[in-house]
Amino acid sequence: MSESKRRARPEQLVEDRLGARARVYGSEQAVLVAISDGSRDDDELLRELESLSDTAGIDVLASVVQNRDRPHPATFIGRGKVDEVKAASTELDADVVIFNDELTPAQARNLEEKLGRKVVDRTQLIMDIFAQRAATKEAKLQVELAQSRYLLPRLRGWGAALTRIGGGTGGGVGTRGPGETQLELDRNKINRRIHALERQLRKATSEREVRRKRRDKSDIPEVALVGYTNGGKSTLLNRLSGADAFIEDKLFATLDTTVRRSEIARGRSVLVVDTVGFIRDLPHHLVPAFAATLEAARHADLLLHVIDASAPTMEEDHRAVLETLEHEVFRGSDERPPMLNVLNKIDRAPNGPPSSLDGIGISAKLGSNLDRLRAEIEGIVFDEERSLELLVPFRSLHALAPLTAAGRATVLGYTDEGARVEATLSEREWNELGRLGARVTADDASPDGGS
Repeated sequence: MSESKRRARPEQLVEDRLGARARVYGSEQAVLVAISDGSRDDDELLRELESLSDTAGIDVLASVVQNRDRPHPATFIGRGKVDEVKAASTELDADVVIFNDELTPAQARNLEEKLGRKVVDRTQLIMDIFAQRAATKEAKLQVELAQSRYLLPRLRGWGAALTRIGGGTGGGVGTRGPGETQLELDRNKINRRIHALERQLRKATSEREVRRKRRDKSDIPEVALVGYTNGGKSTLLNRLSGADAFIEDKLFATLDTTVRRSEIARGRSVLVVDTVGFIRDLPHHLVPAFAATLEAARHADLLLHVIDASAPTMEEDHRAVLETLEHEVFRGSDERPPMLNVLNKIDRAPNGPPSSLDGIGISAKLGSNLDRLRAEIEGIVFDEERSLELLVPFRSLHALAPLTAAGRATVLGYTDEGARVEATLSEREWNELGRLGARVTADDASPDGGS
């Protein structure tokens, strides 16, 4: 270890009180640590943590796995393994030790004291990735709120500076009471920031609700792309809509909800909503940061569950998404939209689409089998079509243009009131024409399918 690092590290551990140690930085190098109860292969256990570290810009130097049924209450791993991790970290000159589970405040504190290095757990790593990649104002506020709430109980004992009586850094005349410790000052500072973030988020939530109502008025069906992170949702969005959503072969490449219009058949358009990818054991602190994604899934007319068919953990990823939807998105008797499995990346699956899951095999990257997918979407979203004979007022004939162009509406003749039209309509399209003054004239066809 360089002399400069040896001198700097203890000082950083003492003086960093308000969260820099709760983050990782792209220039850092890490040793990864996990415990295994034997239910998963060690390589599989660390694969996702390595991907998360890579996404955060961290260089992984080594990995350590301990076989044990449950974490050690004080240090997560056993005493001998702590010594092994310390030796590896010292030899490799690692900056940070990253654990594959959430650590309790006591475990994190004890490990930092024993290892002499910054300790970060899986939750902190995911929060940091969110902080790096969040683009919208609301997403940034949600992530900062999650980080602040996570940091608050972990302040206790994080360095000798925390127990100093007021008079050091971060204060001044009139800023604290007699005998107030630095720890209390820091807690008060974070609490004030939490309250400010909550106020800003209430306003942002109201603005999002206004946007949602505006989209609802368009009467265009919504198709939400959901799935495990890095499953290919953004690539599929681009294919379906001709959009240019950001694509990267890393976890959580997309964090902000993207909405694009897509014509899936002649005269048939939907709004395709790209959402943030899910992950196993999603940190509860980050659930609110998924607010726009959760809302998109709740209000969608169809969910496309995009599954990486080439992933060795495909079935586990599939279950993780279903569990997240069930526990975090829908509640009790909430109405669930239909869901269609889309088995993506079949070009990278050596034996073709897996037989263990029903769905449509595609390659969003190559554009393979997308016509079948569009047909399936059309069949599900527009399944309540009716053949009707209508009288459409002259003032509303412009609304027939897309239907006649698609071959789903024919003008039979004209009356003093308007045009007699024979059309095949979805319930949405009929409702729109009804608002424009159209009415059913044939007795043998009705929007309700009655006779």
